[in-house]
Amino acid sequence: MALQIGDMAPDFEAETTQGLIRFHDWIGDAWCVLFSHPKDFTPVCTTELGYMARIKPEFDRRGVKIIGLSVDPADRHSQWLNDISETQGFAPNYPMIGDADLRISKLYGMLPAAAGGTSEGRTPADNQTVRNVFVIGPDKMIKLILVYPMTTGRNFDEVLRVIDSLQLTARHRVATPVNWRQGEDVIIAGSVSDEEARRIYPDGWKAPKPYIRIVPHPAA
Repeated sequence: MALQIGDMAPDFEAETTQGLIRFHDWIGDAWCVLFSHPKDFTPVCTTELGYMARIKPEFDRRGVKIIGLSVDPADRHSQWLNDISETQGFAPNYPMIGDADLRISKLYGMLPAAAGGTSEGRTPADNQTVRNVFVIGPDKMIKLILVYPMTTGRNFDEVLRVIDSLQLTARHRVATPVNWRQGEDVIIAGSVSDEEARRIYPDGWKAPKPYIRIVPHPAA
């Protein structure tokens, strides 16, 4: 079965460029972004890994840990990191999981069980479905899944925007409208009755329609 939003993120033990980890223990009480790659030394992924290193302080500020995965051994990743630093100006400053036995890619539904048992001899095209972004909450539940084709670089600024929304809506009973950015107005969640909303928002709200109840960004 494919993983869905609201599912428990599968736990695993794996070698990374920063040593052996047990995934849930490594996450701890933080948020997490796990993003995957079909093969080392691929051009689009090289740009993505460098950009994530550059904006890592933005994830740190939000209490979010970053971890990559690529379908090759962890020691091969270490060789790739030199190319990333040279071409992108930033070396990955977060762990990269080695998935040489395809175990984690299969566990997360990115490769079929029949894909074989080793990355050896497999091409990026063989692994093209390993281009996912998973946002995982402190409760270890999956909050977001994005899947990209090999030819399209991922927009990690959008991932930051979504995390801002996820963290806000986890604290307050609100939703965020289209193209919302941190600090902008929000929508009272549909699960909140008008009676309850009046207690939470005594100054009222804007309602272009009865089911669209707009209020200012809640205080932290």
